[in-house]
Amino acid sequence: MKFDILTIFPHILDSYLNESILGRALKNKLIKIKAHDLRDVTRDKHKTVDDKPYGGGPGMVMMIEPIYKTLKKILGTDFPPARSSQATARVAPTRRSKKTKIILLDPRGKQFDQDKALEFSKLDQLIFICGRYEGIDARIDQFIDEKISIGPYILSGGELGSAVIIESVARLLPGVLGNNKSLTEETFSLSYNKQLTSSQKDKGKISIEYDQYTRPEVFEYKQGLKKIKLKVPQILLSGNHAEIKKWRKEKSNS
Repeated sequence: MKFDILTIFPHILDSYLNESILGRALKNKLIKIKAHDLRDVTRDKHKTVDDKPYGGGPGMVMMIEPIYKTLKKILGTDFPPARSSQATARVAPTRRSKKTKIILLDPRGKQFDQDKALEFSKLDQLIFICGRYEGIDARIDQFIDEKISIGPYILSGGELGSAVIIESVARLLPGVLGNNKSLTEETFSLSYNKQLTSSQKDKGKISIEYDQYTRPEVFEYKQGLKKIKLKVPQILLSGNHAEIKKWRKEKSNS
C-alpha cells in the first residue's frame, strides 16, 4: 500500500515513520510512504505556498495551485477533479482508481476511528493533504474524496494526523505485524467487540482489551518506610485456560 503526504515540511515525520513497525514494513516493502514538498511545484523564487485571505482576516491561507499541481504530479492523467465546477454535482466516473483516496486532514471532517482504519486498509493508496496557517483555500474541496479529523482539538498542521492514520491502517495490512493474532485480540477490533451484548452496543460501549501482566510475578517498591507488593492476578498463574479466558472477557467488558 502506498501513502503520499502533501506538506510544506517533507521531513517532519522522517524519524517516526522509519522506526518500529512502520520502519520494518518499509524495509520489507509492504508499504511505501512518500512526502511531497508543496514548494517544489511553485514558480516564484520565494517558493510561495500561502497568501492573504480575500475579505481580510488574520493569518495566511494556503494556495490551491501548489496542492493541485502536486496531486497532478502524483496521479498524472488519472487525476481529474473529484467533483465538477459546481460544488454540489459529481462528475461522471473517471479513470482514477477507486482504490485511491485523497484525504484532507481537517478538524471539521469525520472523526477517525478503527472502522475507518479498516475501510482504508482495503485501498491501494491514500493521499493526505496537510494544511498549515489559517487553512487551505476552500476550493480544494473540489479535488478531495473525504475530510478526516483525528479528534476534537486543533493542531498546527495535518502531518501528525496523517502519521496517526498511516500507522493505524498499516498495522492492519497482511505481514506488517509479526503476529496477526494481535489484531483480533485488541481494543476496538471487530471480533473483540462481538463479545458485547446488544444493550452494551446500544449504549455506545466499546470492548477494551483486558489488562496484561508479565514478569516479575511480584513487583516490590517502597512508599516511605512501607514495602508495597504488587502481584499478578492468581488466575493468570493457574494454568486453567478456560478460567483465564473467562477472566479476560470480564475484564475487557468492564
